[in-house]
Amino acid sequence: MKRFELIATSTFGLETMVRKEVEELGYEINTVQDGKVIYTGDAEAIVLSNLWLRCADRVLIKMGEFKATTFVELFDKVAALPWEAWITPDAKFTVNGKSVKSKLFSISDCQAITKKQLLNV
Repeated sequence: MKRFELIATSTFGLETMVRKEVEELGYEINTVQDGKVIYTGDAEAIVLSNLWLRCADRVLIKMGEFKATTFVELFDKVAALPWEAWITPDAKFTVNGKSVKSKLFSISDCQAITKKQLLNV
């Protein structure tokens, strides 16, 4: 069965409660950080997490991770992610961004570069 790295986001200070809820659902916690609990689960975990996590804001699926210190690097690394496994060529999507201690502090520029690259995939 395919496993996913899931991220349950939360309001700062509620991570302990989210962790408890995830553990009560029977999933393995990888790490707890400010504003999020990272854990592993299958497709059923995605559904059950969305149904039963009451203290989490959102449940996200981590599809990749990379470090980018320039906008060119961001553009290239976004292209390398397996987008075809997640969205169809004619799909509509929103690109949300967040910057924490990053050299690429312009969130709107990062979003525009990401969206531009995705339109080329």
